[in-house]
Amino acid sequence: MKTIAKGNTERVAEFIHDAVGGDFFEVDTVKPYSESYMTCIEETKAELRAKAHPEIKAYPDNFEDYDTIFVGYPNWWGTMPMCMFTLLEKYDLSGKTIIPFCTNEGSGLGSSERDLKALCKGATVKAGLSVHGAEAAESESKIADWAKKSI
Repeated sequence: MKTIAKGNTERVAEFIHDAVGGDFFEVDTVKPYSESYMTCIEETKAELRAKAHPEIKAYPDNFEDYDTIFVGYPNWWGTMPMCMFTLLEKYDLSGKTIIPFCTNEGSGLGSSERDLKALCKGATVKAGLSVHGAEAAESESKIADWAKKSI
């Protein structure tokens, strides 16, 4: 484990933005997660087990105006963090195109694509991209190529 100045998922989102443009929105919970890795994983595991949808600080402006939405997240316990469920369940995403990407240390996309399809009823959920977190900073060309092909 090491502390990094910029998170892997944020870095991947920036590479996608540089490749295809768009706007950013960071999902942030009202109650912050612990900075202790071991405590944080216990908190997130408890959220998943309880199917809790933690309150988030804000929602994007005019989210319904977007036709194509890249949805990025770290893989926590085989799927998206539960706060992503909080965000996405708020909207009718019918007719939208959802393009998932996740960072992980070996677990890939897990069940997140299936979870997105169930959550985003009526949307087209395209094949997602799994990025090994330890390689995220060196993966710009791979990520850019995927993003361009996905839209």
